[in-house]
Parts: sequence; structure tokens; C-alpha cells
Amino acid sequence: MSKNVIFCYSGTGNCLDMAKNIARELGDTDIIMMRKTPIITDVTNAERVGFIVPCYGGGLPGGVEKYLDMIRVSPTAYTFAVGQYAGYLGCGLHKIDKRFHLNYWQGVSHQCSAIWLFPHQLMLPPITPAMAQKRSEKKAKKIAAAVLAGEMSKKSPPKMHLNALESKVWPTLAKAKAKKFDVTDSCIGCAQCVTLCPRNNIRLVDHKPQFGDDCIQCLGCLQFCPQEAITLTEKTVKREHYHNPNVTVAELTKDIIHFD
Repeated sequence: MSKNVIFCYSGTGNCLDMAKNIARELGDTDIIMMRKTPIITDVTNAERVGFIVPCYGGGLPGGVEKYLDMIRVSPTAYTFAVGQYAGYLGCGLHKIDKRFHLNYWQGVSHQCSAIWLFPHQLMLPPITPAMAQKRSEKKAKKIAAAVLAGEMSKKSPPKMHLNALESKVWPTLAKAKAKKFDVTDSCIGCAQCVTLCPRNNIRLVDHKPQFGDDCIQCLGCLQFCPQEAITLTEKTVKREHYHNPNVTVAELTKDIIHFD
């Protein structure tokens, strides 16, 4: 076990990019992915434990709350978290704080991956995608420096009661939205979407993906599709696709990523 551990959920790469950038600064860090049940949950030997998560439907991505209950952290460990979002922080960091009493936390806005809802250029505060990426990289260095210095946040993450209510109905909305997935004739049957889906919700039938309803709307399948063949309403056909340029499908599907 490394001195530092970061638990990370990432759908289209922004959170993993943040985790990688922080890990490089910290050194001796294991990034443990939470797209499925974490391969390691007992990290009581780690001196610092972090959590980097996006805001999905006002809260945490599907499965992450269950995984948090499995994780064991030393009572003497320094704990930190980063929440990434397009429009609002949501209640995810509050839920992590309730379990692990975060010493330090930050919210960082980045591009929107919910392409059926907004174009990816929409984020608050409004800046260009290139500027958002530069800001994320600068923030990662500042966060890592704060963690190494043992800084303490002056207050806990906000509860965000309305977002907590939103997150309760989000699974039902995501399930309904999953019924609108479709595939164009551009599909080449590469099966990358099958590999990438964190819920095993996609299978190939006659060399074309078929979608179930166990979907959390990470939209990795759509955003990473090399042919841009996956659609989710007409809006997604017209809008530019986006995934973090510094993150690969191979990285997203790893169990652990180590940085010396």
C-alpha cells in the first residue's frame, strides 16, 4: 500500500485527470478506481486518503455510496476530497464528509458531459474548454500542496438539501433516459462501449451495441465512441462530443493506477 491513496470515480475522464495530476504532485500514490467495487477497500495503512468524484444528478455516481461504506481508513489519516461539477457542487462531498470527516475539500467546475442536457462548453463560471482544463491543472497543484501541508478546511462541505432530493430520484430518471440510447450506421462494432460501461449495461448483438436500463448516465460510451455512433436524443447528434484529452479508455478501466 502506498503512503497516499485516492479513490476516484470518473465517467469521461475529468475526475481521473484531476486525480492523476494530484497524485503526481503527492508522489507514492495509488489511485483506486470506483467505477465498480474497489479492488482494495482497507487502506488503514495509508497516511493520506482522498476522494475525487463528479456530481451526478445532484449527488454521487451510482454505486459510489455503497463503496464508501466498504472503505476502511485509519482514524489518524489525513482525509481530503475534490468534487467536480459543471453547474453546481451537489451533496456528494457532504456524504463523503459524513463518513470520513474530511480535513480538506475543494469543488472545481469543469466541462459538462451530460450532452443531452447541455453542450460541454457550458460550465459555471463560464469559460472556454481550454481555460477550464488549465484551471483544473492549476487547481490540482494547489490542492496537492495543501494536502502535503496538512491544511484544514474552515467548514464542512454544504449539505445542499435540494440536490440531496434530486439525487434520490436520479436513478429513476437515468433508467428512463437509457431507453433513448440509439446507434447510427457509423458503428463499426468495436465493442469499446461494452468494455467501458461501469455497469455492464451494454452488450453486442449482431455487432451492434444494445443497451439495458442499468445506466447511471456517465455517458462514457457516447463520449468516447470513436465513430460518434452512439446517440441519446437528437441533441447529441448535433452537439460536439467531449472526453478529457489526457485520459484513455484503458486508464478508466484499470483497477489501480500508481504514481511514484
